[in-house]
Amino acid sequence: MHLRAYQPTDLTAVRTLFQDTVERVNWRDYSPEQLQAWIGPDDVTTRATWQATLCRHRTLVALDAERVVGFADMSEAGYLDRLYVAATHQRQGIARALVLTLEQMTPAASYTTLASITARPFFEHQGYRVVRKNQVTRAGVALTNFAMHKDN
Repeated sequence: MHLRAYQPTDLTAVRTLFQDTVERVNWRDYSPEQLQAWIGPDDVTTRATWQATLCRHRTLVALDAERVVGFADMSEAGYLDRLYVAATHQRQGIARALVLTLEQMTPAASYTTLASITARPFFEHQGYRVVRKNQVTRAGVALTNFAMHKDN
């Protein structure tokens, strides 16, 4: 496994990995209705929004034999927007490598993220602490996540 900078041609692989990971990893903590709301539409507008933020942020992809098996993106202010690792590659240190590398690349006073119920324990092991529990609504469906913070 190695990390490299995101390229615009990675969008389809990244979106597919995101959708598959939400369905196959987060199902223990969220209902099928919540998973569908989280995934949302895969239309031109959504793909354009993702492409814009992935290109604007520091974004890394994790590759295993040239196949995207993980990705993460962080703003210059230290906000970790997305972190997903393929269901088949969980618990192999990929998420940790992505987060640590992005933190090293981003000289921020602190780092923040909105973590899912599923991801909360991972972030706590990385030194993040819960600031508050949130209820967000997507497509009329309530989802729980956690605002988390880590001092640099």
